[in-house]
Amino acid sequence: MKKNAQLILDIVSRSAEHLTAEQIHMALRESGNRMALATVYNNLAQLHAEGRIRKVCVEGYPDRYDNMTRHDHLVCRVCGKLSDIHFRDLTELLQSQTDEELLSYDLQVSYLCPACRKAARGAGTTDR
Repeated sequence: MKKNAQLILDIVSRSAEHLTAEQIHMALRESGNRMALATVYNNLAQLHAEGRIRKVCVEGYPDRYDNMTRHDHLVCRVCGKLSDIHFRDLTELLQSQTDEELLSYDLQVSYLCPACRKAARGAGTTDR
């Protein structure tokens, strides 16, 4: 693996956050590694294509990148906050419902985060 890709993989793998390309670029700069943002994007695309990182897409927000540890995501439908959630592995259940071989799945559950739920209550709206 090339040096730039390894640096990016290390950042994504160590992070407890779901980082954007820009945040990864900033982390590289803060650690003294000067790399063009386009290089970050190109390496993220390659790492994702190789199955070394996950790309998490939430409509209306920049793509974020995550490690490959098996987990799913809670996504706030108002602010886009992304949180990890660990359901039991659903592969067997999903596989039983199709004749196609499943390679993987990515589950995103929509909810209202506590801050948005509180703001909705304060504004007199419901959180349903």
